[in-house]
Amino acid sequence: MPIPLTSSAFSEGAAIPRRHACNGENLSPALAWTKSPMAVKCYALTVEDPDAPSGTFVHWVLFNIYPDRTDLPEGITVKPDVPGIGCQGINDALTHGYYGPCPPPGKPHRYYFKLFAIDRILDLPGDCTAGQLRQVMQSHLLDSGSLMGTYHR
Repeated sequence: MPIPLTSSAFSEGAAIPRRHACNGENLSPALAWTKSPMAVKCYALTVEDPDAPSGTFVHWVLFNIYPDRTDLPEGITVKPDVPGIGCQGINDALTHGYYGPCPPPGKPHRYYFKLFAIDRILDLPGDCTAGQLRQVMQSHLLDSGSLMGTYHR
């Protein structure tokens, strides 16, 4: 059964507010989920835009999220280690942390927030990418959930 992932900023399929985009305040949105009943050792999160002109663009890589967490606050700092939360890898803008929606003008893009429940702490460097995260967690994945929002300029 998928992990229910929600945000107080937007609902499934709805528009992501400008405050969470690159042309706004670029703040990561608050997210919440139901604690998994499985033996979760950590969670991981990615945010991806499959509609980007050059192919899927990764906006956020967050891993080793503490297993007792069931939420992420708005505006997580953009540095590798986030005390009490976890570690942030490198997004496709080549920065640590969240990089908000930033599509070219035109049709709305879809942004998939994907949460993963994992059965072990992940041994990854602070500059890991979403691809490296997927490779390492692949055989340790217990469950997952997603939330999709849209944004256009």
